[in-house]
Amino acid sequence: MSLDVPAALSRLAVRLGGEGARATDAQRLTGGASMETWAFAIVGEGGRDDLILRRRTAAFDPETSRSTSLAAEAALIRAVGARGAPAPALVHLCDAADGLGEAHVTRHVAGETLGRKIVGDPRFDAVRPALARQCGEILAQIHATPAPPEANLKTADSRVELDRYEEAYRLSGARRPILELAFRHLRTQAPEPVAPVLLHGDFRNGNLMIDPAVGVAAVLDWELSHLGDPAEDLGWICVNSWRFGRPDRPVGGFGDYADLLAGYAAAGGGAMTLARVRYWQALGSLKWGVMCLMMYASYATGAETSVERPMIGRRVSETEIDLVNLLEAGL
Repeated sequence: MSLDVPAALSRLAVRLGGEGARATDAQRLTGGASMETWAFAIVGEGGRDDLILRRRTAAFDPETSRSTSLAAEAALIRAVGARGAPAPALVHLCDAADGLGEAHVTRHVAGETLGRKIVGDPRFDAVRPALARQCGEILAQIHATPAPPEANLKTADSRVELDRYEEAYRLSGARRPILELAFRHLRTQAPEPVAPVLLHGDFRNGNLMIDPAVGVAAVLDWELSHLGDPAEDLGWICVNSWRFGRPDRPVGGFGDYADLLAGYAAAGGGAMTLARVRYWQALGSLKWGVMCLMMYASYATGAETSVERPMIGRRVSETEIDLVNLLEAGL
């Protein structure tokens, strides 16, 4: 039986806003296989608070899952916010009394997350030139944040990531020559490990709330946070799949490598070379290619019925083109 989320939010409103407070305008924004996001407001004596609920809808095993618990997300949001990184303010970590399962509530942040609009809509013309530098600055703040012990984050370097994704690739039964070449080449070129830092894990255009007046207003979706090479975050936002039709602007479809690295250095980020970032960019393209294969396989086997899965699955060919271009450029 599915949970009546609006009814549960009405009960939560009294807990958060006091007697007489009510929840209104509840709207489900997204709903994946394991997570839901809802926008709602609490109206009470203190006025109106616009909020976001994020709740898990499927069983979660921290030992086997790549994602963090929502309690860990809450701890991360508090930690990076205290360091100055723009994250939605945590309002409440739900418990059993709320009847919402594993969930947390954050303050609503106004802006746009759709990558294609961010790279092309005239509303963002004024802030777009500064976004790459802002991203570098924010990543430096995140990477300087001590990981909260209660988050219990996992650690991964390039070799761990290659092992994980090659195992998934082999299990898929696919035979893609470009992906085979990329696995071999990236193993031979793997950079020397560095001291692991806190990583967002999915820092890209699409997980950034962009305000047309201030630029990056918030970094969203912390569920893939872990400890690792800082170049992983810097390289992920440069993957061509997150440029939304602007391959000429390698950072998120809106900026250049030089601005990203300048912002990172100016905000106190550790020593970083473009070569290291581009290595992780290539590894990011390879990982996304394997993910695309896995999404298609989930549809082909009947595990998932959404047509979104095979549509994303077709994009493996895009990652192969990206990898050829990076390899030919002498990565």
